Amino acid sequence: MAVISKISVQKKRLDRYNIFIADKYAFSVDEEVLIKFDLKKGKEVDEFDLADIQMHDDIQKAFTQSLHYLSHRMRSESEVRMYLRKKEVDDAIIQEAILKLYHYKYLDDLEFARAFVRTHANGGNKGPIVIRQELKEKGISEKLIEKAILEYPIDLQIEHARQQAEKSIKKEKNLSERSLQQKLDQVLMRKGYPRDIIVAALQEVTVEKDSEEEWNSLIYHGEKLERRYKAYQGFEYEQKMKQALFRKGFPMELISRYLNRDEYFE
Repeated sequence: MAVISKISVQKKRLDRYNIFIADKYAFSVDEEVLIKFDLKKGKEVDEFDLADIQMHDDIQKAFTQSLHYLSHRMRSESEVRMYLRKKEVDDAIIQEAILKLYHYKYLDDLEFARAFVRTHANGGNKGPIVIRQELKEKGISEKLIEKAILEYPIDLQIEHARQQAEKSIKKEKNLSERSLQQKLDQVLMRKGYPRDIIVAALQEVTVEKDSEEEWNSLIYHGEKLERRYKAYQGFEYEQKMKQALFRKGFPMELISRYLNRDEYFE
């Protein structure tokens, strides 16, 4: 049976205490562990007590590390577990620390998910499919994701998708009407919007081009292609131009009009 001969506060960590047995340093504990086990000078402790004290101190260390990690922003349970594993904390200790975090309401995966959805919904840069996937990657269950995604209402999804489409239309004004439609679909799908939201959003934007706009777009691409295919002549040149412009979404009637305006095929 060992007897505690001295207890002192650590100089750099005022919440931790050094325990001495027979006037020699034996171990250190968190203040909460000190109180829990009523550690004081003259108290007798056996090997079973020491093992129990050590385990609870490891739990408290993991708990304190978690609080520091959570102090920067909200985290999911899975993120905290991964953080502690990187700190080489044993799984049994992690589990106890996690339970303690839940007990003091420092962890709440549903509230974390709701806050995550609200943040991205307000930002307007991500659709619900991408948000769902990111929550899965953070270890949030499908059941909680379903509840949290309600923070991103349908009308707001449509509005954000419409805004993204408008931005793309301004950037891609030289695309053909068909290519522009395909581009908008691709952009909104990459952003994570489902098909029904994309359809609804595109109904609120002007994708159609008038004849002059389409003609100007064709000229823009046609002149670039002329420089690319300047080494070709006659039928071969005409075929390469037709194929390239058709791939860019222009109708064959307009392509023929463009090619026939030149002197190449007089």
